[in-house]
Amino acid sequence: MAPPLLHLRDIRLTFGGRPLLDGAEIAVSAGERLGLVGRNGSGKSTLLKIAAGAVEADEGERFVQPGATIRYLPQEPDLSGFETLRSYVEAGLAPGDDAYRAIYLLGSLGLTGDERPGSLSGGEARRAALARALAPEPDVLLLDEPTNHLDLPAIEWLEAELRRSRSALVLISHDRRFLQTLTRATLWLDRGKTRRLNQGFGAFEAWRDDVLAEEERDRHKLDRKIEMEKDWLRYGVTARRKRNQGRMRALEVLRQTRKDARGPQGGVKLTVTEGETSGALVIEAKRVSKSFGERPIVTDFSTRIARGDRVGLVGANGAGKTTLLNLLTGQLAPDEGTVKVGSNVTVATIDQRRASLDPDMSLRDALTGAKGDTVEVGGQSKHVVSYMKDFLFEPEQAGSPVKALSGGERGRLLLARALAQPANLLVLDEPTNDLDLETLDLLQEMIADYPGTILLVSHDRDFLDRTVGSVIAAEGDGLWTEFAGGYSDMVAQRGRGVDARAAASAPSPKRRSSEVAAPSPSKKKLSFKDQHALDTLPKTIKALEAEITRLEARIADPALYTKDPAAFAAATDALGKAQAERAAAEDRWLELEMMREELAG
Repeated sequence: MAPPLLHLRDIRLTFGGRPLLDGAEIAVSAGERLGLVGRNGSGKSTLLKIAAGAVEADEGERFVQPGATIRYLPQEPDLSGFETLRSYVEAGLAPGDDAYRAIYLLGSLGLTGDERPGSLSGGEARRAALARALAPEPDVLLLDEPTNHLDLPAIEWLEAELRRSRSALVLISHDRRFLQTLTRATLWLDRGKTRRLNQGFGAFEAWRDDVLAEEERDRHKLDRKIEMEKDWLRYGVTARRKRNQGRMRALEVLRQTRKDARGPQGGVKLTVTEGETSGALVIEAKRVSKSFGERPIVTDFSTRIARGDRVGLVGANGAGKTTLLNLLTGQLAPDEGTVKVGSNVTVATIDQRRASLDPDMSLRDALTGAKGDTVEVGGQSKHVVSYMKDFLFEPEQAGSPVKALSGGERGRLLLARALAQPANLLVLDEPTNDLDLETLDLLQEMIADYPGTILLVSHDRDFLDRTVGSVIAAEGDGLWTEFAGGYSDMVAQRGRGVDARAAASAPSPKRRSSEVAAPSPSKKKLSFKDQHALDTLPKTIKALEAEITRLEARIADPALYTKDPAAFAAATDALGKAQAERAAAEDRWLELEMMREELAG
């Protein structure tokens, strides 16, 4: 195995008297694809910050190969001090990096680069931070939840971009499909320690379950041994006569071992409060249309949703998914057409913006409606603190304001509140945001067991495949089409995934429009010199690529530097020169090709 570019060894960090990291390790070699997984609160983001050098551990060693470049995408980027997004992204480039790539990435993520950081939404700030991390094409990319706030077209674009990248990846994500596509090894952070599986995320969950089952068997054996020793202490003849101190000390060691063996972190307990049974027909929409100004959101859409249906809504950000939800549930009147909501339909909603949460309200009041200390769940009265524990909240958080919660905690709070409401129609608008994999599994099981009807908006392709029976997809210009099955079935029937909005189309990666002179109106064709360059540059680029491949293979020989340092240095210089020549040739060819297209047009 190649020597690591980045190595964390025996990392220890304590928060509030409890060890968060207790001997964690990461080793990242060139080109590696590593998924970092674990429960919310297990310390994944903290470990990634230590790897990036943004946080210092209490103990342990951080090693970075000399000359290796590392870029880090935090969950909450800081854009202060920059006039525009373009200046923010370009500030992350090193000398020799391609400035055109920064513009290309901004455009691909739906940004122009002229936006002011102070006026951005949280999603736009994260997309700008993603462009800044990807632009230099570093040796190691540390990405903390890169798909947060991205829609399906952007997620699939990012997947393709990372698959093409030569950078090593360390990736935190709760998007199963994203992890399965990109990872080749998995690092599990659990109870402060890391365990490595040299397979991608697709093999991780079965392996994790085997590890936990083996731990449970070991704990059971230890418990039995402790009981045997306690019996000996009570009834053994030798014990009564001589009080065998060695054996008693051994019993104390067993007890301490059992005490120190931290079990897996508790899981969320999802209990649904069922409302009255609705009628067989829950929603019927006939030729519904809705526009805002001159922009059509929904055009001539019809559907019938029966009791027990699970319907997913997919589309790019801004396509109108939330508007369509509001039309179907009767919260918004259509411009044309009719929507009929069936009899005895009661709705519980989780909204993507968490807008229904009062940031100044305490957790206790958010769950009880400021009416005492109990919650009605599943027809039974339950103390609010006990109900909070089902969703992994600590008792001392009962009086904490909602604004003090993390994104994942707010997601769990909304789940807790929605599931306590008597309802037979659950409207889930991006419920998977910030939830860990185990909670997603439980939410999936709850959806499967729920006796009522569910409308689900999500950008999580795997979650859609596991939960819905049909998908309503945005086709653009207000058109929506319903497909049987999950997201993968929709792709198979439609021939493609969710379409990106035209406004988010990317500019060329190698050209700034302001830097290529427009041809003179009187000019009808390229000059002989320019046409010759356009014809011959592809061969030049191909020859340079072959030379770059040859030099990279020569430099990769571990014996070259030892045997002949001068030859190694010469090959390194030649590689840099060839890469610069290729970049210049590509820039020139693209410039000429654009000029040719403009003249032809």
